[in-house]
Amino acid sequence: MKILFVASEVTPFAKTGGLADVAGALPKTLRALGHDVRIMMPFYSVVERGGMAVRKGRKSASVFVDGAEKKGFLRQAALGDIPVYLIENKEYFTRDELYGTASGDYTDNAERFSFFCRCVLELLKKMDFRPDIIHCHDWQTALIPHYLKHERKNDPFFARTGIIFTIHNLAYQGQFPPEMMETMGLSPECFNIDGLEFYGKINLMKTGILSADLVTTVSENYCREIQTEEMGCGLDGVLRTRKDDLAGILNGVDYEAWNPATDKDIMKNYSHASLSGKVVDKISLQRLMGLASGPDIPLIGMVSRMVAHKGFDLIADLLPQLAKAPLQLVLLGSGDERYMKAFADAKASGARNIAFSTGFDHALAPKIYAGSDMFLMPSFFEPCGLGQLIAMRYGSVPVVRKTGGLADSVFDPRDSERTPNGFVFEEYTAEALWDTINRALAAYQDKTFWKKLMRRGMSSDYSWQNSVHKYLDLYRRALSRRGVTGDAAK
Repeated sequence: MKILFVASEVTPFAKTGGLADVAGALPKTLRALGHDVRIMMPFYSVVERGGMAVRKGRKSASVFVDGAEKKGFLRQAALGDIPVYLIENKEYFTRDELYGTASGDYTDNAERFSFFCRCVLELLKKMDFRPDIIHCHDWQTALIPHYLKHERKNDPFFARTGIIFTIHNLAYQGQFPPEMMETMGLSPECFNIDGLEFYGKINLMKTGILSADLVTTVSENYCREIQTEEMGCGLDGVLRTRKDDLAGILNGVDYEAWNPATDKDIMKNYSHASLSGKVVDKISLQRLMGLASGPDIPLIGMVSRMVAHKGFDLIADLLPQLAKAPLQLVLLGSGDERYMKAFADAKASGARNIAFSTGFDHALAPKIYAGSDMFLMPSFFEPCGLGQLIAMRYGSVPVVRKTGGLADSVFDPRDSERTPNGFVFEEYTAEALWDTINRALAAYQDKTFWKKLMRRGMSSDYSWQNSVHKYLDLYRRALSRRGVTGDAAK
């Protein structure tokens, strides 16, 4: 099967979140099964700054955006044996960040990503590469299914191409003022309740959901949640209209990248069969972060964006109690100023058991996974969550709220129907979180039970091998709607 992934970020070329990890890992698993997989993404400045090997291609595309002709030039790199095509336009993508700065999103994001989507389709024709499946990810690529359903519905080149659209986080929808319709070269006829219109604005996520053959999201539980008024971010009604075409598939972890037995960024390698190295990593992390050294001090780790939906309002409320508790907390993250200030204030007030590093340090993250006893994710919503899956791989026991992919992967000792591998709370309150942290601290004192939790998590299989075949089944469903069956859909 010929499969094209289109994403606005792909690990290791450019990353702001879990989307990049998925767009980098799932294609490798599909390629290992013998499929012809390729990737398209923008050519950002960060790709050059990262020293990735990129060569110039011979192809270019001319598309009209904001009434003017704009050129996209094709560059090429590789992810193992997977071709990665990067679309270059200095006006749109030669910037410090992918989507915006600390002061807000780039004001021309609608223009930037409509240009990108149009270039993808033009360049496919110039390359004479006809995908069986185009797999689009999040609002930045949502105009591809829209263009194929409306503008190019009679284009024979794409007549047998199935379109999959994946929602990684429904909260980010790509909403823009209606006057951007003309800027993006979209027909005014599409600005209606059955199209792009959403409470008087353009909503790109909405048109991706409505225009694709099939829609996926990143866990089974999140798939159910987003069809409810509470968690549907205003699009629950739209999603319910497509419930028969909507599937939740839990993201996997790239176990080649995340493996405590081979990780070069941690002090001492270890495995579920031999855990002694983890104590070395714990002491190393404590010293690195300026904490008191001691193998028996419970150490809670976090690697997260510091935003409300990640549970930081609860954590901020609990900081005074955490600062006095018999534990240590290590956080790597950045985000909302109020939460960063709360941690800085806690340190300034003399909290010696809390360590905080801003930004995203690719070398520090695995050290936290390896050195922590517990991993905290008290999210209000969490579409999938990779942190808890990586933490389990490193023997760090998750403490999470029961939502989205966290509910699909972490099970509490109080749950009589599932074998426990972590600690879970349901009510989104600081009290419920504090009670669950204390239950985990009490369980930590029983070393026999704790090692069982650690080894259970480390031996769990949350690799892409479990999810890839579900995607292949969906690809075949999409192709069957285009009249493609048999060998052509294998």
